[in-house]
Amino acid sequence: MSEQSKDPLTGRRLTSHERRSGELWDASYTDGPAPWDTGQPQPAIVRLAAEGGFTGTVLDAGCGSGDNALHIASLGLPVLGVDVAETALEIARAKASERGIKAEFAVADGLRLEALGREFETVLDCGLFHAFDDEERPEYVAGLASVTAHGGTVYLLCFSDEGPEPGPHPVSREELTAAFTSGWDITAIESDTVQTRYQPDGAPAWLATIKRA
Repeated sequence: MSEQSKDPLTGRRLTSHERRSGELWDASYTDGPAPWDTGQPQPAIVRLAAEGGFTGTVLDAGCGSGDNALHIASLGLPVLGVDVAETALEIARAKASERGIKAEFAVADGLRLEALGREFETVLDCGLFHAFDDEERPEYVAGLASVTAHGGTVYLLCFSDEGPEPGPHPVSREELTAAFTSGWDITAIESDTVQTRYQPDGAPAWLATIKRA
């Protein structure tokens, strides 16, 4: 692997998105809010939480600046938010302190979730899956399997290929289904939206409910 394919500070293998853009994920947070950082939890996540969808210990994989994780934690659930972007995690910790919400945030590689060495009853992926290419997705899903308790639930919100203005990295229903085969049971894939700073009405999305067998 070339040095250009690694984070020069940590040695972490860069994702396909980072290689294409020429920037580390952390750069998205150092020059102002990232395009996906609206300062509010995603409406789909708020709705899931109101319906009692989050139970037990919760992992927010790719938590960014923490708005979804903090919303879930405000309900009294133990939450760990992980991301490769340390600046985002610093922002998340500051929000938690300002709001008086207890939540844990840690640096972790989304392609090496098994390194967490923990299991969670509920896992949230809001905008992480769609950032990985076809070669990375099997690694990511294998890592998800290692941290999701048997019988646990993964909620996955990603950009979809439906509609006239899809978000970046749109995913088809077939791609989503193909990624979760052995050891998983996709119980629902519903049309939804992802709010961004540039699409206040939301970009078309899939909200998948996936059970760990």
